[in-house]
Amino acid sequence: MIHKQQIMGMLVDACPSFAKRFAEGMAADYLDDSGNLLHYIALGDFARHILSLLSMGKLDEFPAGFAAVEAFHAEGDQYVREAATVGFLEALQNNAEHRGVEKSAFEKWLGPKSKKWWDRLEDFWKGDVTALRHID
Repeated sequence: MIHKQQIMGMLVDACPSFAKRFAEGMAADYLDDSGNLLHYIALGDFARHILSLLSMGKLDEFPAGFAAVEAFHAEGDQYVREAATVGFLEALQNNAEHRGVEKSAFEKWLGPKSKKWWDRLEDFWKGDVTALRHID
């Protein structure tokens, strides 16, 4: 079982180009006043990093990065599964839309569980308020 303490380490291992940005975030934005990691902020930043890589055509880390997200969905505890969906996938969709990037550009990288939640996020934003119930 993957726990929240493992999320960011797994992402940095899978996507080493995120290491510097993650270290900078730890120093500036990713911790609350008590020193706890704000996973959703960090995952949102990881989504923006993925978008930056896409814009530069640097896709070599995509297989491992998206495999880590799939592992969060497949092997994570409840917190990890929700963070993978709402913290990363939703941030990726929203940031892609704001940058004029087609969301379909990422679908080939999604594993089956991640794709399921990707689609459910789409359904939710189309008005299906039940789409995100029971993140499993």
